[in-house]
Amino acid sequence: MLSSPYIAEKSSVSIIMLKVLAALVPGIAVYVWLFGPAILVTLTLASVTALVLETSAVRLRGWPARPFLMDGSALVTAWLLALSLPPIAPWWLIVVGTFFAIVVAKHLYGGLGNNLFNPAMVGYAVLIISFPVQMTQWPSPLSLAGAHLGLLDSAQYIFTGILPDGLKLDAISSATPLDTLRTQLQLEHTVREITRLPVFGSIGGTGGEVVVLMYLLGGLYLWLARIITWHIPAAFIAGLWITGGLFHVADPDRYISPWFHLATGGAMLGAFFIATDPVSGATTPRGKLIFGAGIGMLTYLIRTLGGYPDGVAFAVLLMNIMVPLIDAYTQPKVYGHKQKEPAE
Repeated sequence: MLSSPYIAEKSSVSIIMLKVLAALVPGIAVYVWLFGPAILVTLTLASVTALVLETSAVRLRGWPARPFLMDGSALVTAWLLALSLPPIAPWWLIVVGTFFAIVVAKHLYGGLGNNLFNPAMVGYAVLIISFPVQMTQWPSPLSLAGAHLGLLDSAQYIFTGILPDGLKLDAISSATPLDTLRTQLQLEHTVREITRLPVFGSIGGTGGEVVVLMYLLGGLYLWLARIITWHIPAAFIAGLWITGGLFHVADPDRYISPWFHLATGGAMLGAFFIATDPVSGATTPRGKLIFGAGIGMLTYLIRTLGGYPDGVAFAVLLMNIMVPLIDAYTQPKVYGHKQKEPAE
């Protein structure tokens, strides 16, 4: 066994961002396998747009572009935004969302390390509020779809809105499990009846639950690689599961199992990749627990009682607002000193 003192391995923003991107690859691969290659077009377009906007922004500020392009932060933002969007959404939707993420949420606040809000979630929030119809065009799992789009057909539809001859949009798209659950509950169906529909899998949505599992494994890799700590993901998952469990116990015919909420939508992507943003999230250990638990609870409440089927983005942004207060009241005690009250 080695004895102290230890020399910490050198790290850099570029290496950290590269590891985050690598952790997303298994989820993306399974996404392509189960839902088709359209997500690759979305990821590519978001990445190119993010790099162009990043270059333009830093040059307008009189800074050299190369260090900012090489740090990988723009690519991470682009990938997280792209993975939050419907893969067959029109090209301009991806460009607009990336613009708000890179230019408005990041560079207008001073660039990397100065943004108050998670840039990818700002882009998503702008799109879901401004273009709700286009944000509902999710592809069906290939096992349930009436037709499959190849890579070129997907790119043609995303850039031109034209499908192959004789193919209708209904054949390749469907409502998400969260959308279906909300709609069917409004029609007074019970959870037991709703979950018999083909779009629901063993725990979450058909196909989507496997993608969520890959995001979970990617997140565990980030934890083992010490890119993130356990506090925010664990608190996020606990907040979402406990809140969902209380509602489910109170009325199981109306409120679905909390396991469904963990295995559906952006739960694992949000817990391990989005909420753990070191710039816009809480920084103290106790603060991270409060921050993560708050996001988990708000995600459930927005999904269940709010106007949007998936509440991860709004939950993250609302808790971003609370970060200065959380950090101020959760500062650890300095050894040998009395705990200080936060300055007013």
